[in-house]
Amino acid sequence: MCSQKSFTNKKPAYLCTHNRKGLSLLFSVFIASLIIQVSCFLLLFIGLAKKNPPTQPASPPVTVLVCAHDEEANLRKLLPKLQEQDYAGFEIIVVDDRSNDGSYDYLRELSTADNRVRVVKVDHLPAHVNAKKYGITLGVKAATHDWILLTDADCLPGSPQWIAAMSRYMDANAQFVLGYSPYEKQPGLLNLFIRFETLLTAMQYFGFARLGMPYMGVGRNLAYRKSYFMANKGFNSLMNVTGGDDDLYVNRHATAETTRVCTGRDALVWSTPKQSVKSYFAQKKRHLFAGKKYRLGHKAILALFTGSHLLCWLTGVALLLTGFQLVTVSALLVTRVSGLAVLTHRAAQRFGHSFRGYAVPLLDILFVFYYLSTAPVALIAKRVKWTS
Repeated sequence: MCSQKSFTNKKPAYLCTHNRKGLSLLFSVFIASLIIQVSCFLLLFIGLAKKNPPTQPASPPVTVLVCAHDEEANLRKLLPKLQEQDYAGFEIIVVDDRSNDGSYDYLRELSTADNRVRVVKVDHLPAHVNAKKYGITLGVKAATHDWILLTDADCLPGSPQWIAAMSRYMDANAQFVLGYSPYEKQPGLLNLFIRFETLLTAMQYFGFARLGMPYMGVGRNLAYRKSYFMANKGFNSLMNVTGGDDDLYVNRHATAETTRVCTGRDALVWSTPKQSVKSYFAQKKRHLFAGKKYRLGHKAILALFTGSHLLCWLTGVALLLTGFQLVTVSALLVTRVSGLAVLTHRAAQRFGHSFRGYAVPLLDILFVFYYLSTAPVALIAKRVKWTS
């Protein structure tokens, strides 16, 4: 039997009594998820707004470490940028991982002309060893300096001051310096979404790191000490995990006291984005798979953040389709998206680049489909394949 009493702002007469409790419960879940989302946004805003002055006036010697497999074209772009760094006392180590192109010949030629460039060649990969972790380990062992600054072959520092910017946070008590690596702006919706998701991820790990809970870093722009790496046996506890040479290593070892965050235009390292949805989703599945190995507390907070994001949209859209509390739900969703647009715009500025907030409503909805299509596969998988 249908009730004539209205339960929506538009006061439809078709809502039946037996649906009231279900819709009221759905509305309660929507409000709860929205409150969690707003609380997370406020935490990130507080973390990102905290002053983060450099702690190291001196300039410690630094080893820039790059691992590469068949990356000759990218190395020819990257290495001149590294050689141009305005910094005294640094070396460049490139680990050539069984390349089949002209990488080794190019590196040999470059190292002959510039004694700051050194080459570590991997001819054979031991059984049951992850190639990237093995390469980094060899590079770290070969490093002359204690501070190791990592990036990838398909990346480019955005400024000749990159090493200098990161080094200002390498104080006596620091073991980790987290940097930011956005993706290059290119035409198309996929590129826009990749840049949005990367920015959203950086807002989380930078924000929580500044609040005293570092949980990940990105190997495209990350520094840590050789002495700490060797004392803790490097990646020994992570060798059975595909990937994780950056985020899992930070997750296992970084603390509030030993972790620094470096942002700003001079500290950026730009990365080349994936060109197809398939390759991008494969990359993100690997990242989500590694996330299963995070510390329990970190997983709980990230699950709360992402779960409330999904629930907010799923319950909100369901309520809009039924017409239940139409005006209220619409207003709250618009307010939430507007807040996120402002937060992402301000965060990007603080990180040293720009991101227009006008696209956030569409991208935020797409994030729901992206996560629902990648997370279940990554969460139930026992292992994932490493592909380029």
